[in-house]
Amino acid sequence: MLSSHDVIVVGNGALGSSIAFELARRGIDVARIGGPARQHAASTAAGAMLGCFAEVTEPLMSTEHGRSKLALDHQARELWTDWLGELSTYSGDNSELITADGTVVFLNSVGTAAIDSTNFAVIESALVQHEEPYELIDVEDIDWMRPNELFRPLRALFMPREHAVNTQGLFEKLDAALIKARGTVVEEHVTSLLTDGETVTGVTLADGSRLTAKHVVIAAGAHSVDLLSGLEDVQRKIPPMVSGYGVSALVRTGDRSLPRSVLRTPNRALACGLHCVPRGDGLLYLGATNIISDVPRDHADLRDLKFLVDCSIDQLHTGLEEAALVATQVGNRPIPADGYPLFGATGVAGLWLASGTYRDGLHQSPLLAREMADLIEKGNGQVRELADFTPVRAPLAPGTREEVVASAVSHMIATGYERKWAMTGEWPAIIEQSLADKYLATANALDEDITPPAEFLVTMTDQKWAALRRYYAAWR
Repeated sequence: MLSSHDVIVVGNGALGSSIAFELARRGIDVARIGGPARQHAASTAAGAMLGCFAEVTEPLMSTEHGRSKLALDHQARELWTDWLGELSTYSGDNSELITADGTVVFLNSVGTAAIDSTNFAVIESALVQHEEPYELIDVEDIDWMRPNELFRPLRALFMPREHAVNTQGLFEKLDAALIKARGTVVEEHVTSLLTDGETVTGVTLADGSRLTAKHVVIAAGAHSVDLLSGLEDVQRKIPPMVSGYGVSALVRTGDRSLPRSVLRTPNRALACGLHCVPRGDGLLYLGATNIISDVPRDHADLRDLKFLVDCSIDQLHTGLEEAALVATQVGNRPIPADGYPLFGATGVAGLWLASGTYRDGLHQSPLLAREMADLIEKGNGQVRELADFTPVRAPLAPGTREEVVASAVSHMIATGYERKWAMTGEWPAIIEQSLADKYLATANALDEDITPPAEFLVTMTDQKWAALRRYYAAWR
């Protein structure tokens, strides 16, 4: 089978689906490719929090590129009201997708002062800097929350403009809207790209059929860079990607009670913080873990699920012991080797990339969809902050080597406290020094100048090592 389109979008997660719909509603003949289960997508397991300030961290705010990421989040949030309206209009489905009224960020004593307390302060500072409405609230007044007495919250703030959406409902509307806009849905997997000389002309599917197009957009999450294997000269100059494997759970509370708002901690210990999101009818989303994996994962480890459940019961509501486990969800966040998005032209005619968004893909999807459509349709975009995130690029520094090593040590120590380790007073300092020596030696051996993000240092494997060395060598 051979069919031809103006644009092919590879990937049907939140970002790929949004790009395909935006193109289709502009009258562009688009085919979206991806299996019906959306296997390995990050957004299928996401809490779908429409938050930007709740995700702010000290490392994010300490670099120019980190501040650019926050600017993208801020711009994206302003688009969601109109975006949801457009999805309702095109899909013919007027059901409400917003499930949470604002976000409460609470600080408790489970993490460490170096990470949790610092990030809480940085969140408040960013809110003030951007003149964003918020209020400090009494921790005793947090709706629904009833933690174990050993894990009581210390401080909290409420952000009335940071909501959440129902992920399943969002996908249903995106699918229906694409069809109503005369887009084509291909429920298959791409195995390779078709090329003609130095131009990408389409894709080959797992069933052997081929689709051709003037433009191919790769938005396949953690698999995105792998699909460029036939374009070695380009692929080696793009940051390699790993998966941030995460586990979340849907539970039904025993008394069907739910919080009104998102409840979450600041980002902590190489993850996105503990959080819960109301979904209605007693259904509560609990999330999420973040484990760096060389390849995307299909199933949850019991230890990760146990950790998530234990944290939820202790830190959110002891009554969750009696909740019914409705579903366990696994997602794979796409994480580039320098920690920043891969977006825009690849330098190969006809080929575009939209991935590497880590935890921001669903939230930024309306903005990135509009930008990709502008690039393809008009030849230029509107979002200046994306200029530094072109896919073919030299490594972007997440900080100095000393800063990254210190961050890696701090986060690893924090994971111990989060898992309730108990040891005598001299041992944390001994462990910190040992980890610092180990991570510094790893960074020095890897490259003389370039240091990968802390997530890569603490999870270094032979596969990551080889991929990073190949990428760094391409920019010597």
